[in-house]
Amino acid sequence: MANGKVDFFNDTGGYGFISTDDGDLDDDEDVFFHMEDVGGPDLEEGQEVEFDIESSPKGPRATNLVRN
Repeated sequence: MANGKVDFFNDTGGYGFISTDDGDLDDDEDVFFHMEDVGGPDLEEGQEVEFDIESSPKGPRATNLVRN
């Protein structure tokens, strides 16, 4: 699993992006997530999370996301 921090969260749309130091990603590439992959209360910017990364047509996407 990868570790990162919520860099951006859109409460209205229920999606956001996570910044991570995962070596498999480009340095400036953030990981997309949707609240359907999280469950529970909304995440907040700056919150630390743990997640798996899967490829999607639009770039990396976080799955199995858990709050730290």
